[in-house]
Amino acid sequence: MDETDEALIAALRHDARASLSDLAATLGISRTTVRARLSRLQARGEIVGFSVITRADVARDPVRGLMMIGIEGRGAGRIKRQLAGMSELRAVHSTNGRWDLIVEIGSATLQDFDRVLDRIRQLDGVVASETSLLLSTQKSV
Repeated sequence: MDETDEALIAALRHDARASLSDLAATLGISRTTVRARLSRLQARGEIVGFSVITRADVARDPVRGLMMIGIEGRGAGRIKRQLAGMSELRAVHSTNGRWDLIVEIGSATLQDFDRVLDRIRQLDGVVASETSLLLSTQKSV
């Protein structure tokens, strides 16, 4: 992937519905080149799909955050199974470094969010956690 491919992906992240003409004008290349590069990126698996973010997606969870979790011993599998049953969790990520898991939490209110944090902290084997509220999200990078 070269700089033009990266610029094309960045432009699509900003507006995945942009026309080939608009993308060509933004990148300073021809429509034919944009079409060929886009086809090649899809064929190589660099671009695996396009998505839409709706108002409902954002409004669903007015309070969102990330909780980093430290687990004692070998309890990660058991804790992941317990976390899977919590409807407020949008994703559970295993990771390396200081934290064992990172969970994405979404709730309607801060009080609901706080209750989820308490439930997670009370799980047997959770020895440390750190939580950050997500204040805003930008689509483009």
